[in-house]
Amino acid sequence: MSIEFFLDGKAVSAEPGQTIMDAAKANGIVIPGLCGDPRISKTTSCFVCVVKDKKTGKFLPSCSARPAPGQEIEVTTPEVLEMRRTALELLLSEHTGDCEAPCTIACPAHAQVEEYVRLIANGEFEKGLAVIKERIPMPMSVGRVCPRFCEKQCRRNIDGKPVAINEFKRLAADLCFDSFMEDIPADCGKKVAVVGGGPAGLATAYYLRLQGVAVTVFDAQDDFGGMTRYGIPEYRLPKAILSREVAHFAKMGIELVPGKKLGENLNLAELKAAYDAVVIAIGCWKASGLRCEGEELATPGIEFLYNVAVNNNTGKNPGRTLVIGGGNTAMDCVRTSVRLGSADVTCIYRRTEAEMPAEKIEIAEAKEEGVKFQFLTAPVKLEKRGEKLILTCLKMELGEPDASGRRKPVAVPGSEFEIEADTVISAIGQGTDAPAGVPVDRYGNLAVKAETTTRVEDKIYAAGDCAYGAKTVVEALASGRLAALEIAEDILNKPMPAENSIFISRGSWQEMSQDEVVVLRNDLSSDPRVELKFIPVEERKSTFKEVCATITPEEAAAEGKRCIECSCSDKSECKLRKFADEAGCRKNAYAGERQLASYDLRHPDIVQDRGKCIKCTVCVKVCKEVVNHSLLSLQKRGFQANIGTAFNQGLPLSCKDCGACIESCPTGALDWRKKR
Repeated sequence: MSIEFFLDGKAVSAEPGQTIMDAAKANGIVIPGLCGDPRISKTTSCFVCVVKDKKTGKFLPSCSARPAPGQEIEVTTPEVLEMRRTALELLLSEHTGDCEAPCTIACPAHAQVEEYVRLIANGEFEKGLAVIKERIPMPMSVGRVCPRFCEKQCRRNIDGKPVAINEFKRLAADLCFDSFMEDIPADCGKKVAVVGGGPAGLATAYYLRLQGVAVTVFDAQDDFGGMTRYGIPEYRLPKAILSREVAHFAKMGIELVPGKKLGENLNLAELKAAYDAVVIAIGCWKASGLRCEGEELATPGIEFLYNVAVNNNTGKNPGRTLVIGGGNTAMDCVRTSVRLGSADVTCIYRRTEAEMPAEKIEIAEAKEEGVKFQFLTAPVKLEKRGEKLILTCLKMELGEPDASGRRKPVAVPGSEFEIEADTVISAIGQGTDAPAGVPVDRYGNLAVKAETTTRVEDKIYAAGDCAYGAKTVVEALASGRLAALEIAEDILNKPMPAENSIFISRGSWQEMSQDEVVVLRNDLSSDPRVELKFIPVEERKSTFKEVCATITPEEAAAEGKRCIECSCSDKSECKLRKFADEAGCRKNAYAGERQLASYDLRHPDIVQDRGKCIKCTVCVKVCKEVVNHSLLSLQKRGFQANIGTAFNQGLPLSCKDCGACIESCPTGALDWRKKR
C-alpha cells in the first residue's frame, strides 16, 4: 500500500521501501547526491541530499530516509538549499586536484588544450581541429601569432620548457583546415550585421552562423582580417594563410562586404532598422601619440605596418630608424624596418627589458636580426633639423610600482641627450576611433552595459579591441564568441551556456615541487621541447618569408608525450563540481589546511588520487557488494581518513579488467592512468 505524504506542499505517494529521494525523483523532483548508487546499500555520507521534516525541524538525508504517512518534507526551501550548499562547501574545503589543466584556464578562449594536444599527438588531426575550433575559429593565424598564454602556465616549466602547445594548433590547422567543414543549421529567420572584419567580427559571425543566424560582415578595407592583415607582418602571418581562413567564413554562408566604413558609407541607424542586432567590432586603429613636443613628426606604428602591408611588403628603406615602445607592435616595426633594408634600427623603451610587454621570443628574434635596444630611455622632444630627425631623450631609473604592477620609470635629472634618425616610429599604444553617437567609457572604448557581457544599447553590441582596448587575436576571438552567445540569448531566446565557476586547482607550476608534478603521468617523456626550424638569419633580414616552419606529425607525436595531462578526466561528469556549480558554492568558503597531494601509483593502469577523494565509500561498497571482492576499505579516522587496501598492499593487477570502482567514483579520485 502506497504512503501519502507532502513534498514542498505537494501531495505525493511513495511505494513501500522507497526513500524520499526515490519518491521525489518519481515526481519529477531531482535531489542532488554524491554517495548514492542503486546497486549498493546506503552510505549516507555526503549529506548533499538533505531535506527537512517540517514538523520536527530535523534535517534528513533523503537517500536513506523513508517517508511517513502525512509527513511534510521541505525540498527546495532557502534553508534546505543553504544546508546543501554548506555540505558541498565543506567537501570542497578538503578537496584538492585539478578540474582543468592550467593551460586551459590560462587560455583567454578557454580552449580544451589538453584534449586537442592528445588528439593531435595521436595523429587524429581533424578531431583535434574540431576541438580547437569550438573556441578558436582562426587556428592557422592563432597558431602563428598567439602570445602563448597557455604555455606560460604549463607545468613542464618546472623541469624545463613548456609543451609547444601552439605548434599543435598550427599543425592540425595547416593539415585539415581546407577540408574541415562545420555543420551549419538551417536559417532561423534572424539576421545580424557585424561592422568590422577583424578577428572579433569574424568570430562573432562564425558563432552566430553556427546558430543558424544569417550574418553580414562589413569592413572598411578591401580585404578582411583587420589587424591580422594590416598590423601583423607577413613574416609572422603570411597573408595567403589568412586569406584561406577568411574564405572559410564565406564558405559557411557568411556574407562579406568590403569597402564599408561606419559613419561614411555605412549608417548605424539604418543597420539597426534592417537587422535584428548590430555588432560593432572595429578594433583599435587610432595610434597613441608620444605625448611630447613634436610628436606629429613621428610615424604611428600601425600606420607604418599598414602601408607596408597594402604595398605588398615593399617600401623605401627607412634609413636609421628609432622605434619607441616596448610591445609587440614595436617589435613588428623594428623587424619590418630591418626587412625594408635599414641597417641601423634601435628600439627605445623607458623601462628595462624585464618590464617589456612584448613576447620574449619576439625580443630574442629581433636581437638575432640585428635590432639594438636602448632601455631606460624616454623621449621628451622630436624636431627636424635639415633632412634629419632629432629625438631628445632623458635617461630613466625605476621607482615604485605603478598601476600596472611594473616599477614606474623616473627621469634622471640633467640626463638629456640627442639621437639622430631618418625615421622615428611611435609604437606606444592604440585606441578606439569610436563612431559618432555610440556611448564610450572613460578610456574611449565602446561602453558596454555593466549588467551585460557585450551589449552597448538596444540591438547594439561591441566585441574585440573597441570594447576593452588593444589586446591579442585570441582575446578578440573569445570576445566575438561571447557577443554571439549574448545575441543568441536576446534574439533566439537561447540561454548563454553556463560556464563552470568551480575550478579546483593544485596551483601554478611555480607553487609545486617537481616530484608532485611529474607523477601525474607515468610515461612522461623527458625529451627536450621540440625545436622550431627557422630560416637563416641573413635570409630573415632580407625577406618577408615566414620565419619558421610548422612542426611535423612525427615531432607532434614526440612532443605530446611531454604533456603531463594535468586536468581531471572526470571534469565533465564530476558530480561534486556539477552540484557545487548549481548551488553557487564558494570553493574557499572554509579556510584551513587541505590534504596534501597524495597518490597511489603502484598499479600500472589505475591511479588513486587521494586529494580528490570525498570519502563517500561508494567504491568500497561497489567492490564488496557488486564485484564480490573486499579490496578497499575506509582507513584511519577524522581528517586523516582515506580509502586504502588491506595491509596497504595496493590494488591487484586483475583490477585492470574490472574498473567498477573507477566508474562509480563521483569525483575522479580513482582513474585510469592512461586517459581514455
